[in-house]
Amino acid sequence: MKQASLLLCCAMLLFGPRPDLRADESAPASGVVSPSVEAGRAPAPDEAPASEAAPPPEPAEALPEGKGGEHLPLDPVLQAMQQELLRSKAQLRLPGYEAPYFISYRLTDTTETKIQGKYGAIITSDTNRHRYLTVEVRVGDYHFDNTMIQKNYEDFFSQYYMPNWVLAPIEDNTDAFRHLLWQLTDTQYKVALNQFLKKKAKNVYEAEETEDLDDFSREDAHFFIDPPRPFSFDRVKWEGITRRVTDAFRMHPDIFDLEMNVNAQRERVAFLNTEGSIVETEEHLISLSYGAKTRAPDGMVLPVLKQFYYRKEADMPSESRILTDVLRMIEDLLALGSAEELSPVNVPAILSPEAAGVLFHEAVGHRLEGERQRIEEEGQTFTDRVGERILPDFLSVIDDPTLERFEGVDLNGYYRYDYDGIPAQRVVLVDHGVLENFLMSRTPIKGFSRSNGHGRSSYNHRPVGRQGNLIVRSHKEVPYAELKARLLETVRAQKKPFGLIVKDIRGGETNTRSGGYQAFKGTPTMVYKVDPETGKETLVRGLEIVGTPLTTLNNIIATSDDYRVFNGFCGAESGYVSVSTIAPSILVKELEFQRTSDRKERPPILLPPAFDTTIQPGKPTKAP
Repeated sequence: MKQASLLLCCAMLLFGPRPDLRADESAPASGVVSPSVEAGRAPAPDEAPASEAAPPPEPAEALPEGKGGEHLPLDPVLQAMQQELLRSKAQLRLPGYEAPYFISYRLTDTTETKIQGKYGAIITSDTNRHRYLTVEVRVGDYHFDNTMIQKNYEDFFSQYYMPNWVLAPIEDNTDAFRHLLWQLTDTQYKVALNQFLKKKAKNVYEAEETEDLDDFSREDAHFFIDPPRPFSFDRVKWEGITRRVTDAFRMHPDIFDLEMNVNAQRERVAFLNTEGSIVETEEHLISLSYGAKTRAPDGMVLPVLKQFYYRKEADMPSESRILTDVLRMIEDLLALGSAEELSPVNVPAILSPEAAGVLFHEAVGHRLEGERQRIEEEGQTFTDRVGERILPDFLSVIDDPTLERFEGVDLNGYYRYDYDGIPAQRVVLVDHGVLENFLMSRTPIKGFSRSNGHGRSSYNHRPVGRQGNLIVRSHKEVPYAELKARLLETVRAQKKPFGLIVKDIRGGETNTRSGGYQAFKGTPTMVYKVDPETGKETLVRGLEIVGTPLTTLNNIIATSDDYRVFNGFCGAESGYVSVSTIAPSILVKELEFQRTSDRKERPPILLPPAFDTTIQPGKPTKAP
């Protein structure tokens, strides 16, 4: 079960952009998505930034294959890393055994400020800097090396979760860096040798792969140094905003667990390998989240949480706009608390752009990640279907990590180079319903021998093919009003009592293994029951979206033209990575909803202190 759970993708943890917090103060304060949301924008400052999407980055200058670039203007730490890399390449070898054919070093340098507040007070506020050194050593050759790819998850997880990293000094002490790299490289070389010999021994007994594939792709070397950029964040200002926003939650006795978090992070990642690549990039990310819970009369706990992402503080919303959104959220919570709990149903449904994005991320995106096509214990839903139709012919799916923003919304899945040092590439995965490609790291699969810049990981894992900015494009768009009319027609034609509209979603998960049920799950927060005769929408609660990918995807019959962004983080074999989806609302002719797995709880015995009239402010209560 532990291995299976690691395959469940936390899709886009928490929430992507929801209500627009711009200057439009006339937006309705209700659970219904306001027209301003249709613009696809995240909360913005009083003067919204320009909405043009940034052009793709220029291709990096390539170094000659195998050249170390000894005379490049590197900073002292990178120079020390390069020197140790070249020394290991030239001299590291255990007598009587193979020398490494590939070594890579990665330095992740993160400075992060975290603010957390509850009930009008700061719980934590600190700024920390950490550096992590990660080393990969490969023994053998490009065709056959120590990596365990194709056989089973026991071998696969053993290599992707082994300790191949250490904490590094936050000071630029080059001697310390070289010493740590020397030690970690030696350890990883011995681990790689052990894996290589075990793999050769296993091949004596196990059948060979039907396809004679390389274990590692040959790629060009790249050189790119991102100049350091200023990154400012006013911690004191946001501590004050956090106090006042969380204090506003206390206005109603049925609202609890109110919380606000602000995280501001600057991250530089330097990557070097023995093929000659030297790539150093810098990314900035600020996340703002606030949320609370309520409890229905039957004890069901109902959370609402909103999360937004920005690249600079100037793009963050003003305090007044956050407070306005908090009031909307409180109304949503109170409405949820009194909403009808719906039983499991199978009905026509509209998924909002955010919910549609989660569906495609889970049901399509994960099943098109390259490594999954070689692991025998994977379900391999689409492995042998290249050139075949897997979606309705009016849908295309692209993953484009070079897209920095969409209609003014910063995209979490944007990056210039992946964690293998390969330039990010726009990849058409599905064209008019036909499968064309996969998300490739440097692990070749049948029919695809090169990386397309999608090798991604967190600092303490090795890269595998992962999603970046997943874009669902429809060639059969209609206005949203017409999409809703189609929903009502479909409900009446099927003689169903109602349809459903999912307007907000917390995230999702999926299982891709062959040994388990090939399914996905979405966790919506705002679901509306729609009367097929009048179109009236009524908020309901207690449902989760479930289904199998092939059936659900081919039940999509139309889409709207209201493309919006869902930002978040996705967890899988190579750790958590930042991701985005861009999708329109979709109409599914039949979608299954099951009862939520959340348990029901007894309410607190006493009133919240702020609503207990027997308590006098500033005075201790007397014992009975």
